[in-house]
Amino acid sequence: MIVKSDIEVSFARQQQIFDTSFKFIERECLKKVERKESHIEVITGVRRCGKSTLLKQINKKQKKYVAYLNFEDPRIYNFQLQDFEKLDEIIPVTTKIYFFDEIQNVPSWEVYVRNLHDSGKKVYITGANASLLSKELGTRLTGRYLSHELFPFSYTEFLTFKKKKASASTISEYMLSGGFPEYLKSGNPEILQLLLKDIVLRDIAVRHGIRNSKTLMSITLFLISNIGKPYSYNGLKKHFKVGSAITVSDYLYWLGDAYLFFYLPRFSWSAKSIAKNPRKVYVIDNGLAQANSLSFTDDIGRLLENAVYLHLRRSRKTLYYFREDGECDFVVFDKNKCLAAIQVTQKIHADNKAREINGLLEAMKYFNLKEGFIITQNEKDKLQVDGKMIWLVPAVEFFAKPYKT
Repeated sequence: MIVKSDIEVSFARQQQIFDTSFKFIERECLKKVERKESHIEVITGVRRCGKSTLLKQINKKQKKYVAYLNFEDPRIYNFQLQDFEKLDEIIPVTTKIYFFDEIQNVPSWEVYVRNLHDSGKKVYITGANASLLSKELGTRLTGRYLSHELFPFSYTEFLTFKKKKASASTISEYMLSGGFPEYLKSGNPEILQLLLKDIVLRDIAVRHGIRNSKTLMSITLFLISNIGKPYSYNGLKKHFKVGSAITVSDYLYWLGDAYLFFYLPRFSWSAKSIAKNPRKVYVIDNGLAQANSLSFTDDIGRLLENAVYLHLRRSRKTLYYFREDGECDFVVFDKNKCLAAIQVTQKIHADNKAREINGLLEAMKYFNLKEGFIITQNEKDKLQVDGKMIWLVPAVEFFAKPYKT
């Protein structure tokens, strides 16, 4: 438990900062999050992607009768459920809107948030782990919340932040630097190196009681260096000499829960086959990958593939990779319908043309698609093969607008 005076000091100082006017680019998801429905608005995303800033942007349009508290403030470390009673004594009774940052740090927080919601209050909460939705919210808050995922800057947000225009040069810059706002301000890679350590060591190792944090970090760096490639639990177990594949599975689950990695399954109509086949790994941000690995310095193709995955992932559609005789990087689904087949390569040339086209064409035929897409760094063209249309799309066109099928 925390003494009331400490909560009072923390709340007053945070509220003062939260209410301070500031200039920052408006996030693309702002209009969806600031909706007027009575639902609890839940915003999840990786550390330092801008969740707190998004709350400030929402607050800017509310102007009064709001309360804000960030539970990562050291002054209220170890905040417990019963401490909300003291918080109620501090927050004015006229408060209509509540903003809670990183609320996952408080055990059983959903009990208090449900009480606020049931009493007619509007509540916005943020958290840095995806399981915030499947655990706490899935029990006491079913049907009472709307969920939103926040990523580092998209390409269009990057352009606004940098005050630049869409071009081949800015898309190359974006693929190398990624979209973490703090890093884009300074260009100092140590920011992204320290961020990775915070996520792995503090959010995962400490929280889950992992003693061998060195192995956890080694697996993390290995995955960052192998984005777009398949992995298996047993393969990682043998490579890093971990005691069991179950331990590796736990590590990867926690890394994904912290929004550090995404795992792309191989398409199959069989759930058992999906679970059995190797998945491919993608990382939350190209800049983070660049700052923590030496393997991407010249590999524009893999950086492009990772950026395409993130662009598609923002759409909240279901994604797979397709492999039969050949391979297609991404097939995009809505429910049980395949909407698009997408291949990614830096450039089409004599050595890869047959492989890239045949893999895409195989997926198109399998799902009865009339057209498919190959995302390249700069090429624009169209090819008609076996009665199907294949569009070569330069990255700048693909990233310059929200993905729609």
